[in-house]
Amino acid sequence: MKPFTTKFLRALLILPLGGAILEADVVETKTGARLVGTVTQVGGGTITLLTDYAGTLSIKQSEVVKLETEKPLFFRLTGGTTMEGTVEAKRNGEIKITGKDGTISTTVDKVAATWAPGGVDPAVAQLMRKWKYEANFSLSGKTGNREQLGYAGGAKATLSSPQDTLLFYTDFGYQETDEVKSEEKFRVGVDYSRYLSDHVTWYLRDEGGFDNVKDINFYNVAAGGLGYDFIKNLPTQKLTGRAGVSYRFEDYGDPANEDVRSAGLDLGLSHSYHFKNAVMQNDVTYVPSFEDFTNYRAIHDSSLEFPLSGPWKFRVGVNNDYTSNPSPGVSKLDTTYYGRFVLNWE
Repeated sequence: MKPFTTKFLRALLILPLGGAILEADVVETKTGARLVGTVTQVGGGTITLLTDYAGTLSIKQSEVVKLETEKPLFFRLTGGTTMEGTVEAKRNGEIKITGKDGTISTTVDKVAATWAPGGVDPAVAQLMRKWKYEANFSLSGKTGNREQLGYAGGAKATLSSPQDTLLFYTDFGYQETDEVKSEEKFRVGVDYSRYLSDHVTWYLRDEGGFDNVKDINFYNVAAGGLGYDFIKNLPTQKLTGRAGVSYRFEDYGDPANEDVRSAGLDLGLSHSYHFKNAVMQNDVTYVPSFEDFTNYRAIHDSSLEFPLSGPWKFRVGVNNDYTSNPSPGVSKLDTTYYGRFVLNWE
């Protein structure tokens, strides 16, 4: 092969490789490490670099002495200045951001956040309300000495921001034993809360439904009051207490049991804890009547949720529903043990 042809072919091979090198972003640390990849985010004291050789790397921003980007990003500095451009490294941690409107000279530690063109400032995105959804279901059955079929499910839709949370929820349960209906219950509700300060919220909630096991043709609880976060260590743990007033209505099927139509208290406690591979949730509500504090309804639910694959999870738990003055022949305490598949998405 002629020398000219050989050189030409080598040039063709080097050009794409050189182009890939030129398009790479560079991060250098105080220890002399030179990391090449794509800077995807700067914020919270961390530079996130996507690499072909080690996946996603998180580098402490305080340890970086050199930062260069080839593709434009939006930069927000600690002083609030925002500019779109590319970064050119100078010396001793100094950088120059070059954009259509000029240049800014600063240092790596002064970069508060970055985001891609067309995106949203992470600080703004954090304040925006976001929808999250959940659907869950379970199925059980038995044949042999007794025939039994049961199913249960539910759904949630949550619109939340750091300032407030709006929750819609519903769930149901049905069971037949020897072709006789042994359980049928349904509930639907809405709950809204908004922060007045870092730990104090006000809330409104309303829940209605029926439960033939407890001989309740229809019930409704409307309540409002104040909440307080005793523990607010997000995203690991949160403990919130609520205290307010309510109006409780319960229509019983048995005429021997007087229906409930009374104002009362609304007390609640909610606790969540995120383990490495599980989420624990505990909720208790207590609604006594002002007319007779011995007439109340208390509901407790504890669950543990484990990840399965992707958006799928599995939840196991126990639910206790206690009515102090039930219909004749109906137990005060109704306990349900459950295991459900859960699907989450946004």
